[in-house]
Amino acid sequence: MGLERKIKIKKKKMRDISFSERFAFMLYNFCWNLTIPLLRTNSRIKDGFSQRLFKKKLPEADLWIQAASAGESYLALNFVKHLKFPHSSTHSCITPLRILITSNTKQGIEILDRAADDILRSDKKKIIFISYFPFDKPAIMKKVVKEICPKLMVLLETEIWPGLMMALKKRGCKVLIINGRLTLKSFNRYMLCQSICRRLSPDKIFAVSARDAQRFSLLFGKEDVVTMPNMKFDNINGPSSARDKQKKLNAFLPQGTPFLVLGSIRSEEEKQVQEIILHLLQKRPDIIIGLFPRHMHRIENWKKTLSSISIRWRLRSETNKTVSPGTVILWDVFGELGAAYETSTAAFVGGSLAPLGGQNFLEAAVCGVIPVIGPYWENFAWVGNEIFKQGLVTSVGSVTAAADILEKKIKHPEQRNKVRKMAASYIVKRQGGTEIVCSYAEKLLFRS
Repeated sequence: MGLERKIKIKKKKMRDISFSERFAFMLYNFCWNLTIPLLRTNSRIKDGFSQRLFKKKLPEADLWIQAASAGESYLALNFVKHLKFPHSSTHSCITPLRILITSNTKQGIEILDRAADDILRSDKKKIIFISYFPFDKPAIMKKVVKEICPKLMVLLETEIWPGLMMALKKRGCKVLIINGRLTLKSFNRYMLCQSICRRLSPDKIFAVSARDAQRFSLLFGKEDVVTMPNMKFDNINGPSSARDKQKKLNAFLPQGTPFLVLGSIRSEEEKQVQEIILHLLQKRPDIIIGLFPRHMHRIENWKKTLSSISIRWRLRSETNKTVSPGTVILWDVFGELGAAYETSTAAFVGGSLAPLGGQNFLEAAVCGVIPVIGPYWENFAWVGNEIFKQGLVTSVGSVTAAADILEKKIKHPEQRNKVRKMAASYIVKRQGGTEIVCSYAEKLLFRS
């Protein structure tokens, strides 16, 4: 079935929407009316509030990409970098591609803002705009989509917003979900309104695993669901990308002093991580610990916690002199985790001691250190179990086990070059997802 015919059929489905479904959207809109005043008090949402309310105009764009937070923002940027223009002579004077990238979080916006200028300097055929993602209130999204008027909407991973999808479908905009993943919890929630989801189904869904593809198929129908290699494998930077920042770290980390990194620590596991810190500083008072909270607003809490248990600490932003052994460096500077892994003697990756799904442990392995993680890492199941069989990651079931293994790794560090080579080999075999989805998007954007 041709794409134009599919769009016409989906438009007709939107016209044929039932009374119960219309009522559901009216209720959804009403819930947003109640929720938005409460969101003003949320410290993580107050940034860009006028943009979220669509009080500031958004530019017209050929391509709109929605990236929920930091991880998706990196994928969005890599996607934009790899988009290619047709080589046909008829496109020799092609109009620049106008791209809008939105994100839900301050961290995501900061990542996009920093990198967008670099893309613009290297590729004059692309114009990039950055904005916070508007609230999904149907009344707001109707105005937003009308103003942006995108040819193509790209949603990264699990960005299924009913208000947005409804507005896009009514205007006949093509919609792709790329690097799609759908947890069982999210799947069960969406299945409660399966009939609406079927009406709002994207034109194509690229899922990162057979399990995710099956869930998307049950939710939207299997006709337009395919699998792809996870784009995150294309987006893993090698150690050379962190080398300049590593020099800055070496300026205040004494040579020969073991350096332990506790990366991407989430608030729900702070008590367990506190136990690890106490255990290791008691056993190895000669070490320095770099503590990286996953969210910067937890820095204040860590200051109080470390002071209350008489552990010496200092902020990374105030560190420019040699640090004494037995100190915890609270990392309040963004963008140095990779350099810290590259410098570390041993590393623990958080989000894994509580049922939070885990955080990116591949970054540590690429930098030459075999990370220790807790038992919860289902959000990174896309990496594959083979990585554990090859010994590139160590998973433990308790805080005590984590502390014991980290102590052993500090005493007997891995051979960094060997770990780097093994990690690089593992990743290269699984790359190519970005090229696949870019090729498909190019056909939609540049069709004659």
